[in-house]
Amino acid sequence: MTDTPSAAEPEPRHSPGTGDPHPPAEAGPPEPSAGGALADGMAAAARRAGFSPAADGEPISGHALIAAMGGVRGVVEAVLPGLVFLVAYTLTRDLTPALIASVLIGVVFFVLRLVKKQTITQAVGGLVGIGISAVLALLTGRAEDFFLPGFWTNGVYGAVLLVSALAGWPLIGVGVGYLMGEQLAWRSDPSKRRVLSLITFMWAGLFILRLAVQLPLYYAGNVEWLGATKLLMGLPLYAPLLVLSWLMVRSVYATTARSTPSGPPEA
Repeated sequence: MTDTPSAAEPEPRHSPGTGDPHPPAEAGPPEPSAGGALADGMAAAARRAGFSPAADGEPISGHALIAAMGGVRGVVEAVLPGLVFLVAYTLTRDLTPALIASVLIGVVFFVLRLVKKQTITQAVGGLVGIGISAVLALLTGRAEDFFLPGFWTNGVYGAVLLVSALAGWPLIGVGVGYLMGEQLAWRSDPSKRRVLSLITFMWAGLFILRLAVQLPLYYAGNVEWLGATKLLMGLPLYAPLLVLSWLMVRSVYATTARSTPSGPPEA
């Protein structure tokens, strides 16, 4: 007779690798967590801002800088509508044609991206911004109100960055930390924390400086100088600050990497 285990006898156990008839089910891929989504979002924000994890010693090229600002088309889309509005208003002293010309530029950029099946997020954002600016100026009949949304944007960005740095949680550091794959570990490194806080203060200062220069021109109704300073304090200030910030990030991470032992200490 063949012996079979009775109800009172325990079934024989099988160790892994010995032909276990009931192997454990394989675990599926982990579901994305809220923390993972936050990390991806902060890393993407830092990457869009130009803080790519470049190798130590990699030179800054014009191509990399332009790419960090959205490419040649991104630069043109950011500058041209405001420039067209300024030129048209200066030549005609008429608000309506200047607004129409500026909005048409935004529509052209949007259509071009649709035709070429490219990402339209930036074009949509630009078009919405131009539309809001145009509506405000038309409702009030004041050409200087075309620049009001820019004041709101600079005010919010400047305030948020400044408060985050003063609170010890500089947003530039949060974004760069997730981009570099160390999440919030940089906060325990005094060098990284100091540099990333300084960078955040610098960017907050840029937004606040724009308001300090442009708001008096707005209240004075000086549309020509308001438009000119908006252009001059846009990319011409943004690009050098981006390069300086990128150099500071690369330097502090390279210094930390060199000071970290690569292996266990010898006996």
